[in-house]
Amino acid sequence: MFFGLTIEKLLLIGVIAAFVIGPERLPRYAEALANLTKRVRGYLTDAKSRVKDEMGEDFDDIDWRTLDPRRYDPRRIIREALLEDAPVATVKTAAAAAAITAPLAPPDPPARFSPGEVPPFDSEAT
Repeated sequence: MFFGLTIEKLLLIGVIAAFVIGPERLPRYAEALANLTKRVRGYLTDAKSRVKDEMGEDFDDIDWRTLDPRRYDPRRIIREALLEDAPVATVKTAAAAAAITAPLAPPDPPARFSPGEVPPFDSEAT
């Protein structure tokens, strides 16, 4: 069910509504609910037929389950996108394997400033 409503909760709401409405007005409210249900069903059928008329023959070719928003898990989409484009590294020689696993030396600092000089400060830099 939706909104966390189960059959038991709906039945309890119905029993409480029957007590609140009373036996005199209950048949009128039940008839009004039935008419509302018929109208809503008619609106949905009409909307479906209008969409089918406007889309033409492409309407039957669409797999509507792929457009279900519950299927769009951002974590899954990102994981699939990252794994899809990931290059597969192959090591052909022992020297290449050693070069890959060897630690890298830190780069030399740029020699733009002398050792005692303070670099300029930019307050707008991020």
